[in-house]
Amino acid sequence: MAEACPVTLTGKRDRALLLLGFGGAFRRSELVALDVEHLEETAEGLRAFIAKSKTNQEAQGVTIAIARGSSTACPVAALREWLDAAGIETGPAFRPVNKAGTVSTDRLTDRSVANIVKTYAGVAGLDEKQFSGHSLRRGFPTSAAAAGKFRMRDVSRHKSIETMSGDVQEAEHFKDHAGAGLL
Repeated sequence: MAEACPVTLTGKRDRALLLLGFGGAFRRSELVALDVEHLEETAEGLRAFIAKSKTNQEAQGVTIAIARGSSTACPVAALREWLDAAGIETGPAFRPVNKAGTVSTDRLTDRSVANIVKTYAGVAGLDEKQFSGHSLRRGFPTSAAAAGKFRMRDVSRHKSIETMSGDVQEAEHFKDHAGAGLL
């Protein structure tokens, strides 16, 4: 989906949003609440401070680490490219861009995240009805489990293993399947 983003200002924003949203297993509300001041780039990746979330209503906040990706799918590089191109140094990290290419000072809405995910799912040839803003969050533990990485709660911040296991189950359907090799 990130590869389908055009090399426009809006495309750079959308690419950064998709890659960071997936790489940090963000809820859409957490993603649009990020301020540049909440982000610290390091040699290893990015530290993102999530000030408030669904499971952190007291706003104590938590910092997560987001790993650098490949040269074609790096959330850290995509975010840097977007912020530099948009001239954003403080305030909301993800903002609307109008048709004239002017970047707003406002935040994107969580509904915008859902629309962006659905749009690029469709552009990538996927059934956009199967995708939502939550797909970025759900996709992280699913993909991590499929790759044999099991410290996904460090990033996803799931409070309940049962909730996270629902996301992981999809990747595990055929792993060590009892019927494999019987027919």
